[in-house]
Amino acid sequence: MKIQLSDHFSYGRMIVFVIPSIVMSLFTSVYSIVDGFFISNFVGITEFAAVNLVMPVLFILGIVGYMFGAGGSALIAKTLGEGDRDRANRLFSLFVLLSFVVALVMTILGFAFMPQVVSLLGAEGALHEYGTLYGRILITSLPLWILLYEFQLLFVTAEKPRLGLLVTVIAGLLNIALDALFILVFDWELAGAALASAISQGLGGLFPIVYFSCRNSSLLRFTYPRWDGVAVKRCVFNGSSEFMSGVAMSILSIVYNLQLLHYVGSSGVAVYGVLMYVGMIFSAIFIGFAEGIGPVFSFHYGAENHGELRNLRMRSLRIVVVCSVTMFLLCELMAYPVSFLFMGSVPELLSMTTHAFRIYAVSYLFMGTAIFGTALFTALNNGGVSALIAVLRTWVFELGAVFLLPLFMGIDGIWSSIVVAELMAATCAIVFMVAFRKKYQY
Repeated sequence: MKIQLSDHFSYGRMIVFVIPSIVMSLFTSVYSIVDGFFISNFVGITEFAAVNLVMPVLFILGIVGYMFGAGGSALIAKTLGEGDRDRANRLFSLFVLLSFVVALVMTILGFAFMPQVVSLLGAEGALHEYGTLYGRILITSLPLWILLYEFQLLFVTAEKPRLGLLVTVIAGLLNIALDALFILVFDWELAGAALASAISQGLGGLFPIVYFSCRNSSLLRFTYPRWDGVAVKRCVFNGSSEFMSGVAMSILSIVYNLQLLHYVGSSGVAVYGVLMYVGMIFSAIFIGFAEGIGPVFSFHYGAENHGELRNLRMRSLRIVVVCSVTMFLLCELMAYPVSFLFMGSVPELLSMTTHAFRIYAVSYLFMGTAIFGTALFTALNNGGVSALIAVLRTWVFELGAVFLLPLFMGIDGIWSSIVVAELMAATCAIVFMVAFRKKYQY
């Protein structure tokens, strides 16, 4: 069944339409998680801690793809809803080209200054050596990595979410196979893990370039880009919430690591790495849903179909609530098995990881609402409100909590920070959705 942006969406149609985006988002998380599994079990805990120390910095650079993807997708989908397909293709081509150029510049600078960056993260000795090695290898794939993230959203706007899913799944499976080959067979250890991710991400970002350069059956195709400063500003501003949210989460990871180094040393960084891997999986479901349904909101907003906007908003929130409760229950049940998967070889860290996991799980009750609220206003081309929710969620609520709560609760305050932040962010998202209901008539 082919579902188009212009369709009326029942629960069944919504789920079918967003599943590719959810799975794409999940498989994007596979890159780091698979590396973490192989490194923690077959390389070493110090190397595992080094990867978790440097990954937030790499993610800050990679999130540029989400910024162009989210901001560009909303504007392109709105333009398609207005019936101007030629302009939509010009904007599509311009945004992709611009993001690639930005990525090239960041790759050169990132490779050159990686040792200094790792030092600023608090790494010394072997931790610094491993972090620099992993970061320099992985950053070579940054231009295509950024395109991979960007096209996750643009495939949905082009009404080709299943093709985007296929590309992401193949890239994820390739990463698993190469990790096993390079680490278990060739014994390349940490360098092998980094090389496996670089190759798989590179191929995942290269395919969409080829596909959209040729004649295809999607709504979008590369054409001669024409500079449009106003559109670029709108794209960047509208996608700024996704960018700031990603940057803030990465900076928060750095702050978490610094706090944990202070309280319990590198073992705490390793434990936090496990929480982040699981968090990437569960948040990927919410993010995938928001990314998948976002272009539909944008299309109907451009077409002024207010009845369908109300239908989408109501059904989306109900789906988010059901998923939130389900994820919380699953996390509580899976706390020990998942902790054992990564820390089974280090018994002294297993109980700490399981305990932290059970506290962290409460955050999933509220996370989905906050993520959906941010994505909703991005889709409605209201980057200001979207960015405000993102800033409050990360820069204010969580950053404040991770500094203050440990003063009263010790290390449990670090694990509880995300719970407090997501609860407050979800409350803000609901307040804004209610406040703007008349303006958007959803």
